[in-house]
Amino acid sequence: MNLRIERFVLGAIQENAYALFDDAHKEAVVIDPGADPEPLIEAVRGYRVAYLLLTHAHFDHIAGLEALKKATGAPILIHPQEAGWLRDPELNGSAFFPDLTARVVAPNADRPVEDGDVFPFARRTLKVLHVPGHSPGSVAYLIDEVVFTGDALFAGGIGRTDLPGGDHAALLRSVREKLYPLPPETRVYPGHGPETTIGRERTSNPFVRG
Repeated sequence: MNLRIERFVLGAIQENAYALFDDAHKEAVVIDPGADPEPLIEAVRGYRVAYLLLTHAHFDHIAGLEALKKATGAPILIHPQEAGWLRDPELNGSAFFPDLTARVVAPNADRPVEDGDVFPFARRTLKVLHVPGHSPGSVAYLIDEVVFTGDALFAGGIGRTDLPGGDHAALLRSVREKLYPLPPETRVYPGHGPETTIGRERTSNPFVRG
C-alpha cells in the first residue's frame, strides 16, 4: 500500500502544510494547516482525517487549524509545552506581525504528543521526535522513510531561534541527536522550502554538519 503525500504552500509566509493519504482506506492525516487552507480542505474532502498534527504552534503553522477542525472533526495533536500557545496570539507570534496576519486564536488541542509516542496510520506507525530549539515544543513526525521536520531543519538551513522560547544550542542538539541519526535516504519535508534528505543535510548543511 502506497502512502501518498501532498504539499500545500499556504499563507503570506509560504508555510508548507502536508496531507498524507491512504487511498485504499480513504483516510488522511494533515500536518501544520496554515493560513488560507481551502486547497487543503478540498484535497481531504471525502477522506476520514485521522489526525491534525502540529509540529509547533507558531501562527503560520496553525492559522488554518480552526477551519480544518470544523471541516474534518479530527483531533488536534501538539506537544504539551505549546498547547497554551494555540489560543494566545503573543505566544504563537501572530500579535507581532500585523502586516502578515490577523491575531490567531486556534482551537484547543485534543491530546498531547511526547517524544517517542507512536500511533497508527495506513497500516504504518507515525513516530514523534521532540526536537526543541526553534520553539520548546517543536516535534518532528516520522513515517517510513519520511520525516516532517517543521521549522527545525530545512534544505540548507535550520529554524530561527530569536523568537520567544527559542534556543540555538538546543536546536543544534536536536538536529544532531534526533534527525541526523536517521537513515541518509530519509526524505525531509520541512515547514518551509523544498524537500531534502537527511544524507544531504548531514554533508552540506552549513549550520549543522553531521
